[in-house]
Order: sequence, then C-alpha cells, then structure tokens
Amino acid sequence: MQIQITARHVELPADVRAFAESRLEKLGRLAPDAHALHLIVGAERTGISAEITLRVHQHDVVVNEWHELARGAIELAADRTEEQLRRIKEKRIDGRQRHEGGRGLNGRLAESASGEVEDEA
Repeated sequence: MQIQITARHVELPADVRAFAESRLEKLGRLAPDAHALHLIVGAERTGISAEITLRVHQHDVVVNEWHELARGAIELAADRTEEQLRRIKEKRIDGRQRHEGGRGLNGRLAESASGEVEDEA
C-alpha cells in the first residue's frame, strides 16, 4: 500500500514521520486491497489535526482528529480508521454469510428463497 504524508503549516520531524508510516502500515493489514492511503497533518488554532483518507470496497474512509501533539493526532486518527475498517469488514463478512446460507452475526440461520430456514446437516 502506498502511503502519502502531507504536512500543512507544520514541520514534521523524522521520528514523527517514521511513527506515522509504521502506524499506517498496520492499517494495510485490515485493508489489504486499499491501494493508497493519504495522511494530512496540519496546524490549526486548537492544536494539530490529522486526516486519513483511503478507499476500500467502494467505501471512502475519511477520519479527522485533533490533538495538542502531532503524534497524538496521528494515533487518534489511526485508531478511528481501524475501527471503521473493522466495521466495513464485518459488514462484508455478514453479507457473504447471508448469501451463502451460513449464520449471520446475530447467530440465526439464513432463510432460503422459499422462506424456509435452512438446517445445517
């Protein structure tokens, strides 16, 4: 996955850039089919903002977070992005199981086209 880091109105030290790259590479494990991830770090009046954008399975994931420090803003944004990617992944898995006749996340058996509940044999 290609990671692009942009700093607006703030200078990012090398250690913060390295932290951001290592933290964002972990997001690639949750979304292996995401081709590019863009991190924008900018100075705001209230502190430092971090925005992460990526596209996964026809979903645009955009997360904005603020913190006093750049590292904190990046960490908060990465945590929220992980949360959103997990939700997207769970929805995809649940949808597949419904179509394949398996159990959904609620634990019930999927219904067949005739409306009868399919039994696992």
